[in-house]
Amino acid sequence: MAVPKRKTSKTRRDKRRSSHWKLETPGVVTCPKCGAYRMPHRACKACGTYNGREILVVAESKANSAK
Repeated sequence: MAVPKRKTSKTRRDKRRSSHWKLETPGVVTCPKCGAYRMPHRACKACGTYNGREILVVAESKANSAK
């Protein structure tokens, strides 16, 4: 049976494992209603819609009410 000749140090062990837990950049999509960037499968923070329905009530900002 294969047995290691020497103990693997914690540093060497952790260096080998480090590449398995790298974080990926999150996918970002545009909202079909307002065009703002949002995370997929989540309600849009800008307009409050998800899947074509208004889920969140978003207060209009001063810039939008002035137009």
